Amino acid sequence: MGGSRERVTVVQMHDVERSPPRHSCDRMSGGSMDLQEVLLRLLKAHIEIGSSVILWREIIGNGFGLASALLGMWRKVAAWPVGIVGNVLLFTVFVGTAIGGPFDTPQKLDLWGQAGRQIFFIIVSVYGWVRWYQFRKSHAEEGVGVRPKLAGARGRLELLLGALALTTIFYFALKALGSWGPLADAWILTGSILATYGMARGWVEFWLVWIAVDAVGVPLLLVAGYYPSAIMYIIYGGFCVIGFVSWLRIERRERAEAVPSVASPVVETVG
Repeated sequence: MGGSRERVTVVQMHDVERSPPRHSCDRMSGGSMDLQEVLLRLLKAHIEIGSSVILWREIIGNGFGLASALLGMWRKVAAWPVGIVGNVLLFTVFVGTAIGGPFDTPQKLDLWGQAGRQIFFIIVSVYGWVRWYQFRKSHAEEGVGVRPKLAGARGRLELLLGALALTTIFYFALKALGSWGPLADAWILTGSILATYGMARGWVEFWLVWIAVDAVGVPLLLVAGYYPSAIMYIIYGGFCVIGFVSWLRIERRERAEAVPSVASPVVETVG
């Protein structure tokens, strides 16, 4: 028994000598993992449903996206920073195979359009964040970040021309990058940019653009095996219908309130 204890002690001391020193914060917290190992485990964390492996960062990223959609429907400025967090997480998912290492994904398919949209989301979201913040600051009594309005003929023309031009450009770019399903991916990227821009401008029609994106995105993501994202698209499509109706009602109500009522004529009598 004494010999066994002695051997165990030797092995433990040998392991201590070979192991790298822990950071002071690890010693204070009593943790057995350093920060790098914790992040690695978070990146690799997944659940298995049948033969499918789903990363938790894809689920969490889409959760942030859904929360952003709800806040956007309620016209809250927080919609933008919440959405940005989801964009960062989903970017690592859709280019995980290309990045490799801890970012590798089980699907082994790089959707460069889906990844690119996350980058454009972040850029346009900063623009939307600033616009909505400025509106809320100058209209503090309303407590919202935007006042819904129709895009009008000029705005709709901008969306149409933007859709044609960007889809064409992104198609050839994504095809050159070897993106899986480049045409569908190009439209999803284009529609996402236009919808986010329309949301930042407060255009009611941006909800309809999102619905068109979802109609293409759901089958693409299902076939590619990105099931949480596909499910999020379906749920988000439902919210888009609700959001469109809600914003349209607000726009009509505020437009009606802005029209001055015609005063009743005063009839003067002479006598």
